[in-house]
Amino acid sequence: MIKQIQIKIDAAEWHNTDLLLKEISNTLNLPITNITHYKILKKSLDARSKIKYINTTLAVHIDEQNFTIATPKIKYNHLKKEAKKVIIIGAGPAGLFAALQCIQLGIQPIIIERGKDVRSRRRDLAILNKAGIINEESNYCFGEGGAGTYSDGKLYTRSNKRGDINTILETFVQFGADENILYEAHPHIGTNKLPQIITAMREAIINYGGTVHFNKKLVDFKIENKKIINIQSSDGDTLTAEAYILATGHSARDIFELLHKKNVLIEAKPFALGVRIEHPQALIDHIQYKCTVRPDYLPPASYSLVQQVQNKGVFSFCMCPGGIIATASTANNELVVNGWSPSKRNNAFANSGMVVEVNDTDLVGLKNYATHFENKNIMQSPLRMMYLQQAVEQKAYQIGDGNFKAPAQRVIDFYKNIESKDLPECSYLPGLTSANLHQVLPQFVSNRLAQGIMEFGKKLKGYYTNEAVVVATESRTSSPVKIPRDATTLQHIQISNLYPCAEGAGYAGGIVSAAMDGIKCASVIAQQLNHQ
Repeated sequence: MIKQIQIKIDAAEWHNTDLLLKEISNTLNLPITNITHYKILKKSLDARSKIKYINTTLAVHIDEQNFTIATPKIKYNHLKKEAKKVIIIGAGPAGLFAALQCIQLGIQPIIIERGKDVRSRRRDLAILNKAGIINEESNYCFGEGGAGTYSDGKLYTRSNKRGDINTILETFVQFGADENILYEAHPHIGTNKLPQIITAMREAIINYGGTVHFNKKLVDFKIENKKIINIQSSDGDTLTAEAYILATGHSARDIFELLHKKNVLIEAKPFALGVRIEHPQALIDHIQYKCTVRPDYLPPASYSLVQQVQNKGVFSFCMCPGGIIATASTANNELVVNGWSPSKRNNAFANSGMVVEVNDTDLVGLKNYATHFENKNIMQSPLRMMYLQQAVEQKAYQIGDGNFKAPAQRVIDFYKNIESKDLPECSYLPGLTSANLHQVLPQFVSNRLAQGIMEFGKKLKGYYTNEAVVVATESRTSSPVKIPRDATTLQHIQISNLYPCAEGAGYAGGIVSAAMDGIKCASVIAQQLNHQ
């Protein structure tokens, strides 16, 4: 017999197996000898009171001798030679999970990826951080695993209705992730562990009959009778398939421009824009846990903040405890920052995106910020949000003095609109340049950010401090373009065999939701192809 129970235990004692068994025994009113096994289903920290508690949901096996405790594994079969083909453009979470789903359903996936494999990609990142030299096809956004590989590996999502979250988590475990992601309230793999997992996924795709091509960028495609006939890659190849999944991510601006040039319908989409804010991790621990030194049994503290300022939301995004701020630029003259954490989250700083909503009404007053917004054609273009995003990144690069040094300001100085005389130590490896970020960001963004951060200081005592630094710019929170598709068939509304997918198309926001959308697209395609 299996019973599901919930227990609450002092966080300091949670790893004490004997105490945990005793609590299970007391909850079930059974002797410990009757408890054959237990499995953790959910685990979350309650840090609101002086004593910190772990809330745990368990499946308890009672008087059972034969039971399965292993994580269920998805079985993949080798593809048949006559399998129909799907070309998947992009090897991020959506592309990889779409490929694995294709194999399950007897469809051959052909992945083409503009960037490099994870091992080669890592070398390009080292050069970027040390020398300020960017490879525009191999960076934090482009390459095997997509932006997710080097952006922390957070697996928390609210997108429950988009697919089966457990399938995504179990797949990650199958390819090497720690089983704790199956029950942690905010599961996290860590940037240091993701490359090996992504590599294992790629090897499985190839082993079962799929193909994966790196340094192979989509540069053109041919359309006839509202269908893609073929696509052309940067190395001169022409490729054909029954269907095409477009999973190129939120930073593939050349793809958005190509679609627009080919008169394929795309739409401007609201996004969020702002900065990375970084505090000493010890300060965030003190604020959240009310302790002088965080005990080892507590994880590095995090936070989630939101505030309405002048009828717009200011909110934290992708909070990275024990993390690092990294260069997420994809072009030589643009500066973008993002954050990530290793699996242990053991770095000295805590960083988070701090952003403001941006929509069409905000473009009206931008003539003084970026002169090309005086052009009526730009204002009517479906790429107008992308152009704003790009203009902010270019200004940040110029003010940061080049080589991807980031303009930055102490928090209270930012609120007071004065340039900082000096800057605190920061995790951002290319280095910081002291600058007034009100001259980097559009005024409607910087003013709201400054007010919002000051308000957050009222919620978290000590958060509003000059020990913290704001770094520009956090601008790739989501795609500034949407590629419309039919809600049922998932096909582009003009092109019957093109399937816009995941974050770059405006249908996901993070690793898990992108993976779910990849599975969804592959499942629909397989159903359609098998009925032809």
